[in-house]
Amino acid sequence: MVEKLRIGIAGLGTVGSEVVTMLQMRAGQLSGQSGRQIEIVGVCARDRTRMRPFTPGPWTWYDTPEALAVAPDVDIFVELIGGEDGPALNAVTLALQHGRHVVTANKALLARHGLELARLAEAGKVALAFEAAVAGGVPVIKMLREGLAGSQINRISGILNGTCNYILSKMETEGLSFADGLAEAQRLGYAEADPTFDIGGFDTAHKLALLTSLAFGTAVDRDAIHIEGIESITLADIRAAAALGFRVKLLGVAERNEHGIEQRVHPTMITHAAPLSQVMGVTNAVSIDADAHQRLTLIGPGAGGKATAAAVMADITDIARGNVPHPFAVPATSLTPGERVPMQAHRGGYYIRMFVEDRPGAFATIATRMAEHGISLESIMQRSGTEHFLGATCVPVVLITHATTEKLVRDALDAVLADGYVSERPQIFRIERE
Repeated sequence: MVEKLRIGIAGLGTVGSEVVTMLQMRAGQLSGQSGRQIEIVGVCARDRTRMRPFTPGPWTWYDTPEALAVAPDVDIFVELIGGEDGPALNAVTLALQHGRHVVTANKALLARHGLELARLAEAGKVALAFEAAVAGGVPVIKMLREGLAGSQINRISGILNGTCNYILSKMETEGLSFADGLAEAQRLGYAEADPTFDIGGFDTAHKLALLTSLAFGTAVDRDAIHIEGIESITLADIRAAAALGFRVKLLGVAERNEHGIEQRVHPTMITHAAPLSQVMGVTNAVSIDADAHQRLTLIGPGAGGKATAAAVMADITDIARGNVPHPFAVPATSLTPGERVPMQAHRGGYYIRMFVEDRPGAFATIATRMAEHGISLESIMQRSGTEHFLGATCVPVVLITHATTEKLVRDALDAVLADGYVSERPQIFRIERE
């Protein structure tokens, strides 16, 4: 008779509570799907007295996640407490060292320590599973690790943060300012009181680091990622993008080019026809370009208790079936250091918005500076409205370039700034013609 699979859960917040509820409600279904009975034997949370949406079971409460991680009757340690260091790192490390399988939703932990944790898991012949760490209920980890195992992946791009996508969607559909969109996201619980991790692009970067490793067989390297957030985006940018047939999204992109693996997170203008452009609200999406499949796009809920808990449950079920793959698809010893591609080498089209002093010669000088740096302009558009700077009237102007490099654009704009015709540093978005 197959032995029971015994679960220890550290963290009983929104996701942890949903995992408990699913394990309680679907015990029979899970047993039929996996061939083993799955039961909770231990839990850990900071506040034992807090009301939670499940009936406590006959499990043991532990004072620390570290104690739960090494409990002798735990087969799978589920880490849902968060944080890249501290108790989360200590507990996961201990669990792997003591031969426990680990399931986690902690992208920050894996983006910083994924390689060494993968080595521990492989040494102990146990699982380190993290479907819930990227895109919530979208099964992109399993797709990359197993579904596309026979394909060469050339590019992966995605909307990986629901908070940012919600704010940008509200700015477009309801005309909210960035500040008002953020305030609404906070009111609805989509954004934290301190939203920097989300709107600054760091959450997306952590997730992209994991996807890059799985897609390209490189060691997890979050420090290789160029990161920009959405804080500087204005309604003027949203409206100019719409007039030009584009939509603004915060994308995480990793792609193979002649220089190596380029990794970047930044606001991007994409055409209305592109699949990622259709993704609104808190929804996440990932597009994968693979040689045998061309492009696959996965869309679904990127956050929330139920979606994330469902991803945790999928990992638990896989382990119950005896499916213990390498955490990053290949042995950790085979992961290669990715050759870092500086953002200055990025090539593509660019959107540039600037406030230009309304006096003779200004437009001609700007066009000359662009030409001097080998930048060809696809279009020049003067937008409505004015502002005043040092007594001068300035008008908003939008430039769209043909494909060029980041370095040339930056150098040309430095020259434009030096001429004194613009009131502030121009806004720049990359254009992805997906």
